[in-house]
Amino acid sequence: MKTTTTIAIAAAALLAIASGTARATERTAAPQIIPAPAKTEFCEGAFEFSQDTRIIAGEEAGTALAVLAKFFRTEAASASLPAGTACPPGARCVSLAIDAALAANGPESYELRVSPEGAELRAPAPAGLFYAAQTLRQMLPPEPGSAASLPCVKISDAPRFRWRGLMLDVSRRFFPKEFVFRMMEAMAALKMNTLHIHLTDDQGWRLEIEAFPALTKTGAWRGASSPADELSMSPSGPAHGGFYTKQDMREIIRRAAELHITVVPEIEMPGHAVAAIASVPGLSCKGERLKVSSRWGVHKDVYCAGSDRVFEFLEIVLGEVAELFPGEIIHVGGDEVPKHNWRQCPKCQERIRAEGLANEEELQGWFMKRIENFLESRGKRIIGWDEILEGGLPPRAAVMSWRGMEGGIAAALEGHDVVMSPTSHCYFDYMQAETGEPRRVGRPIELAKVYGFEPVPPALAGTPAAERIIGAQGNIWTEYIDSEELAEYMTWPRGAALAEVAWSPKETKDYAGFLARLESLLPHFDAMGVNYRRPGPEDGPNARF
Repeated sequence: MKTTTTIAIAAAALLAIASGTARATERTAAPQIIPAPAKTEFCEGAFEFSQDTRIIAGEEAGTALAVLAKFFRTEAASASLPAGTACPPGARCVSLAIDAALAANGPESYELRVSPEGAELRAPAPAGLFYAAQTLRQMLPPEPGSAASLPCVKISDAPRFRWRGLMLDVSRRFFPKEFVFRMMEAMAALKMNTLHIHLTDDQGWRLEIEAFPALTKTGAWRGASSPADELSMSPSGPAHGGFYTKQDMREIIRRAAELHITVVPEIEMPGHAVAAIASVPGLSCKGERLKVSSRWGVHKDVYCAGSDRVFEFLEIVLGEVAELFPGEIIHVGGDEVPKHNWRQCPKCQERIRAEGLANEEELQGWFMKRIENFLESRGKRIIGWDEILEGGLPPRAAVMSWRGMEGGIAAALEGHDVVMSPTSHCYFDYMQAETGEPRRVGRPIELAKVYGFEPVPPALAGTPAAERIIGAQGNIWTEYIDSEELAEYMTWPRGAALAEVAWSPKETKDYAGFLARLESLLPHFDAMGVNYRRPGPEDGPNARF
């Protein structure tokens, strides 16, 4: 039988409103929420927490309840009441409930009502209820157990896009699972729901594959690099490495599920494969023994498209990946594939002839279609960078458009799902201002520019193809990012700007309003232990998009 849980907030955890701080008083004004809700209606009065405040939540609300229980410094299951229990007479309550009547707005939608008598959070599914709790959490003080007074308000909210993501490159720089947890906590607070984790590249293989232990014994470690080499990996000088065991990744996936985040693994192919080629014999065209690269950039050594051994290897690897990751989508890379070795390789040329292909570009298209067929047999879909358009797009593949918007436009017009992630707005390894930034790549992508990003290009606006734009993603490449603190500094608050782009209605965008709300968000980051770049004068309300 389903149960409803109530939590009593200890009097010691909440001070009387009469002695509340100025911050608590200020919070009776309009709620400062990022991403901005779709619709907000205000009413008179405020809800003041007191010693008899209760939280009432059905068991479906477990993840949402955890958000609020952490604020109140109490366990989520301290007492149980039968399902349908109302707020006890004379008590002030915060209630969380699943309401199927709201299903028309999607599983991530929710309603939040605050009156002088209490607060009510409703959603058609646990994900929506979780986001309702995140909204309420932003309305509360950053410090757990603080005094709180909430303005009376009704919020009706739902996301604009279903893919609201960040990509974390752990191949160039390995990050421990605890950092991934913290990154996901910050994402969830902003209603981002997709972590794309870049696990393999020329500079490192970061996931345990039981059938090929050499991938992590050899491929997860690179040697020292020269600080004088402008393409040397950061940290320059020392060797670097690390990998996630399958148990590590299960813990990441489990925590992601609690935060309503889908983890999308990327296994690069047919290029960016030096770490694999260095670990397992027989994967390249020339058969040379390579070392895991300590330099970034585009490397000429790629998987041999004419070798059956390569596909045997990739199918075993992807079989283990498909079994480990519960999400529907697996990222297969497909970007920056030099064709020099393929042109000189007898096996690749024979493959082109045998399959009736025109050239090496079509050979890459054939390669990706074969991989798509295999992953579909395991119940998965593929997504790749926009180069997979070249030589023919696999029939059911989704596209991540990074070289501008053009690849995404072409894919959407062909009927494929598209995630927009162009270098112009979404590459968070690029510097954030003209001066005062750490070692970095690329031209400045300022906070205002990220906020001004529009994922649906004018060429598609108002057409059926616009529905194929399923979201936006910021990318944290780590060639020049050599610490957890720097990774967060480069991500936040630009990630918060992108979260609002991907969630909030286009018509309500207001950069000056975003900056004002950001001032309320940053203390929450402080309380979470998340590093960030504080906006400077160049990020002011008059900054150009």
